[in-house]
Amino acid sequence: MINKALIEVTIPAAEKKFDVFIPYESRMSEVKQLITAAMSDLTEGKFSADATAVLCDAESGIIYDVNMIVSELGIKNGSKIMLI
Repeated sequence: MINKALIEVTIPAAEKKFDVFIPYESRMSEVKQLITAAMSDLTEGKFSADATAVLCDAESGIIYDVNMIVSELGIKNGSKIMLI
């Protein structure tokens, strides 16, 4: 999976963490849609995605710009992202 990064997604509202592959060349808006839909299913409704959900760096808290491409944001294998 050379064109994808394995990241850890934390969902504080559901007290869950998941490992997810995301494509390096996708826009964060696409990644956000995919991750929010998957997390809603995986948490069995504990996390309900809506338009206000954001993805941010789990360590710094910086919110990712949804208009940028994953690789431009410095996201790589092992990156930790929070969905809030």
